Amino acid sequence: MKLITEIVEDLEVVSEEDGDGKKSLFLEGIFLQSETKNRNNRIYPREILEREVGRYKKKYIKENRAFGELGHPEGPTINLERVSHLVTQLRRSGDSWIGRAKVMRETPSGKIVEGLLNEGAQLGVSSRGMGSLDEKPDGTKLVKDDYYLATAADIVADPSAPNAFVQGIMEGREWIWNNGGLKESNVADAKSKIDKYYNSKDSEERILSALNELFSKI
Repeated sequence: MKLITEIVEDLEVVSEEDGDGKKSLFLEGIFLQSETKNRNNRIYPREILEREVGRYKKKYIKENRAFGELGHPEGPTINLERVSHLVTQLRRSGDSWIGRAKVMRETPSGKIVEGLLNEGAQLGVSSRGMGSLDEKPDGTKLVKDDYYLATAADIVADPSAPNAFVQGIMEGREWIWNNGGLKESNVADAKSKIDKYYNSKDSEERILSALNELFSKI
């Protein structure tokens, strides 16, 4: 399985006043897109993203724990020390999902994002998920049914590519081999557990437990 990230930079920055009279910054735009080949030749089937967004909204957005980080994390789990924002909305529009993320004023990474935006910096968001890819003869990579959306949006800064929906650099690294510290048997065992737990009632907790067990061996 790969750590699969997709970057979007066509975002709008919105400033709104809170009840305490202070202003909060929000990032709005397309966070996810299906049925369209992106610049890394990946295609996300609509039904897979729809399933994962539904789970993410129920488990994370509605519970006010849809955190995102500043920068490019190397794994699927959230590091609370790097949290910079909270995803508050994801709504479907055709084959795309429009997102809204609130920049946190009181976290170190949130303050960095706020400062960058106030200085006019252009930032993007990067979705983060785990999954396998089915590579076709023409080089197209179809995201398979085992895809698991871990984070709808991390905040990143990458060079833009003109005239492209998904702008910047698309990453897909074999995270399981970081530092060469994992044996093939460890990876196979973790994948077997994830496949077994995926459709269980407490799949989210079991999958994260299996991933954390795998990372502990790095």
